Amino acid sequence: MSALIVVDMQRDFMPGGALPVPDADAILPLVNQCIDLFSEVVASKDWHPKDHVSFAENHPGKKIGEEIVLGEISQILWPKHCVQGTLGSEYVEGLHHKKISAVFYKGTDSDIDSYSAFFDNARKRSTGLASYLESRGIKTLYFAGVALDYCVLYSVLDAIDLGFKVFVICDACKAINLHPQDEQHALEAMACKGVNLSNLREVSKLRL
Repeated sequence: MSALIVVDMQRDFMPGGALPVPDADAILPLVNQCIDLFSEVVASKDWHPKDHVSFAENHPGKKIGEEIVLGEISQILWPKHCVQGTLGSEYVEGLHHKKISAVFYKGTDSDIDSYSAFFDNARKRSTGLASYLESRGIKTLYFAGVALDYCVLYSVLDAIDLGFKVFVICDACKAINLHPQDEQHALEAMACKGVNLSNLREVSKLRL
């Protein structure tokens, strides 16, 4: 059995949002087509408290885009985004969210970030997504959403480590590309782990 994982299709990640992924609004029709193909659809959401460690404004003297080290973990500092209960944390307008059967929240702990839909960045706390999928006998995952080079990437790598068969619907994803080659490096990292890099046309031919 397979499922679609819709990663972080939230207002703050769209153009005009607090942390915009370039052209992220352009994939909305493709993500919706993906949603309509699957009988099982789940989603992740960034869901940060106001004092979250990833927000540059919570580190006096630091700027957006800088990296700091927290414990043994490197942390990129981002604009304040996807704060719990705010408009920016909601699904992007027009997303076919009524077909989403469950939502898994990440980045909920003030002291550690969580790019992956499965675990925080220290892999100390699970979001519950893996248990949910396993309880339903789901063994194959398809990913769409943002950002390809962060939250999609880390979710996909964790899914592989957990033993799922994984496909990324590449044309239904967008990268933020803080550095010019980030998207390409992310795709290469996925391929090296055995991820199937696909597209909507190929996926639409399958019986899901």
